[in-house]
Parts: sequence; C-alpha cells; structure tokens
Amino acid sequence: MFFTYLLRELRRRMRQAIFIGLGLALGVGLVITVMAASNGVSASQGTVLKSLYGVGTDITVTQSPTAGSGGPQHFNFKGSQSSGSSTNVTRDILVGGGTGTLKSSTVTTVADQKDVSAAVGALVLNDVKLSGTFGVNGGGGGAPGGGGGSASGAFNTSSFTVTGVDPASDSLGPLASGTITSGHGITTAEADSNVAVVDADYAKSQNLKVGSKVTVAGKSFTVVGVVQAAQGVTDADVYIPLARAQSLANMSGEVNTIYVSATSASDIAAVSTEISKAMPSATVTTSSDLASEVTGSLTSASTLANNLGKWLAVAVLAAAFALASILTVSAVSRRVREFGTLKAIGWNSRRIIRQIVGETLVIGVVGGAVGVAIGYGAAAIVQAVAPPLTASTTTGAAGSGAGRGGFARPAASAAHTVSVHLSAPVTLSAVALAVVLAIAGGLLAGLFGGWRAVRLRPAAALSRLE
Repeated sequence: MFFTYLLRELRRRMRQAIFIGLGLALGVGLVITVMAASNGVSASQGTVLKSLYGVGTDITVTQSPTAGSGGPQHFNFKGSQSSGSSTNVTRDILVGGGTGTLKSSTVTTVADQKDVSAAVGALVLNDVKLSGTFGVNGGGGGAPGGGGGSASGAFNTSSFTVTGVDPASDSLGPLASGTITSGHGITTAEADSNVAVVDADYAKSQNLKVGSKVTVAGKSFTVVGVVQAAQGVTDADVYIPLARAQSLANMSGEVNTIYVSATSASDIAAVSTEISKAMPSATVTTSSDLASEVTGSLTSASTLANNLGKWLAVAVLAAAFALASILTVSAVSRRVREFGTLKAIGWNSRRIIRQIVGETLVIGVVGGAVGVAIGYGAAAIVQAVAPPLTASTTTGAAGSGAGRGGFARPAASAAHTVSVHLSAPVTLSAVALAVVLAIAGGLLAGLFGGWRAVRLRPAAALSRLE
C-alpha cells in the first residue's frame, strides 16, 4: 500500500517532482564539481612542490651565511700572463650559493633524529668564469694593483649552477625529482672522479651529450648522464660528486644544504621541531613553507576553489534545499483535501508524514543520482577546457643569502616557473557526500511538508475546495 500510493502520487505530480529533483541535482552537481576542482588543485600543488623541492624530500636544512663562509669569493690574479702594459686574465672558480656552510657530520646528526627516515647533504654552488684583459696606462707595471697610471680593461663573465651530490643517496636530494634520459647517474664508484650529470636543457644549449666534456672550476669533467628535471624545473645545470665539489670549492668536509625525508607525512612538523632544537642556528624549511611562497595562477586557482568555490557550492545547495522545501510545502497546501480524507478514514499523523517523506526521499535519491552525473560531466569539462596553471618561486641572488633553505634555490638569482595541467578527479568521498546531501535535502523537504500536513484538522481540510 505504501509504495503503491507513493508511486501513484509521484506520477500524478511528475512536473513538480522533476523541478524538485533538478534543483537538488544542480546543487549536488556543483558540490561535486567544486570538490573535484579543489582536489585537482591540491594534486597540482603537490606536483609543483615535488618539482621545486625533490621527490621524497620533506625538509631542508641550511645555515645563514657568515663572514667568510661559502668558499672563496674572490679572484686571484696572481700568475696572470702579461704582455706589455696589459694582463690577460682567465679565472674559473666555484663560489657558494648564498647560504652558510655546515659540517658534513651535521648530516649524521640530522639523520639520527626521531622520525627521520633519511638525510643527505649537498653543496649548491655557482661556477663563475672571468676572462679578459686588464691594462695600465701611464706605466707602473702591467699586473693589476701594480700602482701608477690609470687602469682599464675589458672582461667577460659567465656562470652556471653546480651541485655536488652524494652518489650513495641518489633517492633523496637534488637529483631525486629528475629522470635520467641518457647515460647513467653518478655511481658510488665515481665518487672521487671527474664525472658529471648535466641538466637536459643545459645540455641542449651547450651541445652536450654523454661523453662530452664540461669544465668546472677549470677542471675537465666527463658527462656520464643527462637528467630531465621534473616539470621543467632546473635544480642545477651540472651535478658532480660531492667530494669533488668540496675539493674544488675549498670546502672540504662541508655542505650547505641537507635534504631530509620524514618517516611519514604526519611526522614532518615534529621532525622540523626536532631538528630546530638540535640545531638552533640552522634554517629548517618544510614543503608547507614553500607552498606559502609559491605564486602564479595555481595560487589564484587554489584560493578560488577553497574560498569562493566552496561558498558558492554551499549557497547553491542551500538554495536547492529551500526550493525543494518550498515546492513540497506548496504541494502539501494543494493536497489538504486529500490529507483530510486520509485522516478521516483513520490515517494517523505519523503515517501521513511517512508518506510525504517517502515521496521526497525518492525525489532526493533520483536527484542525487542525476547530480552525480552532472558532477562527473562538469568535472570532465573543467579538466578538458581549463588552461594550464603556473606556479613560480623566486630564488635569492648568489651570495646574498636571500634564499630560504633548499627550496629557494639559493645558487642562482632566477624565477622558476612550473606549468601544470589542472585535473578534476571525482572521488568516492565526493560521490558519497553528494548522495548524503541529496537524501538530506529530500528528508528536510519531506519533514517540513509533513509537519504542515499533520497540522490540518480533518473537518477543516474537507471543507476546503480545490
């Protein structure tokens, strides 16, 4: 009897049922779309952070620069070749990347902290080459600083970034986020050899390939591999063994960046606190710190999805619930004679409420199903037509100490931009929430309409004309 009467009433009021169901469907579909877009933005942020930071890296540890730290910061012109009143100058040195140095033993200290799964040190440097002629007019000797006369000259400078990596820990650190596209990475057997892995973009610009030679600090290195950085972000142009970088930069037994992996994502905050306590003067940077400094359209999309999008979804959903309730109450008002008759033949208030709630619940379930379909379709459209999003981080100038940990790439002054495609995955949790919201909307409308119905007295209801 219950289902027979329910289906008959739904068929008799098909137009109204469609309006209520579509209202709920639109609200539910928008909620699913906003959640899918928000999940896509979050996934894109994770991709960006991995690209800018390094796969498996959760924390970096650096040291603020102090006077005289970071290796040699001057050019030594002694021994330059002189010809008459001019001196030919050619110097190629490695200089620190703007952060202070840490003892290599500090890596062990960090690795021994609770909830740290791995730690590895690296040396982020700049290779600076200066060449040209220095002349002195009016006598006084040809060498720079010889005194007497006026000095003049013409110089050319060039630089590229170099990172010394530990071959024993290739799963963590600067090379972890890249993919070797040619040759191989630096092996433990090559820890003291003049070998290098070069970034794919740098290799293309310099016509380098496996077997080519690249000069670092005046020494010839053989290219053994080419690496493609994730999402086009370049951590460094050239990677060499850490021991060779320390030797060439006169920074024996020192590193300037420590990459740390926590046991789990939930332990990152605790590990950061532990390292800060063990090393009070160090700068400890987590991926969330970088996320707060990323700029670009990805950040705008994140703000839009997390703020305006959610409020818009709530507003539309509230409007859908209100529409369903109003239409249900309106239908109840037109059915007063029917409900009066039912009461007169013995139906109690609870049975009438159950009947009305059942009708709106069916409408809510159907509306939820349609809303899920709308949500899937809208999410697919967003994923298909959304333009690529960009995220940028700006590095500090070399030697300025402006960088923030390993994230900030203190080895060079540049803005690194990552372009990512926005996905909009619909999760099971979003579908479950949609079903719950649809059922809740149906129950809310049914309860409100039922409450209005049971307030009718049989005699008053039967006396009304339709």
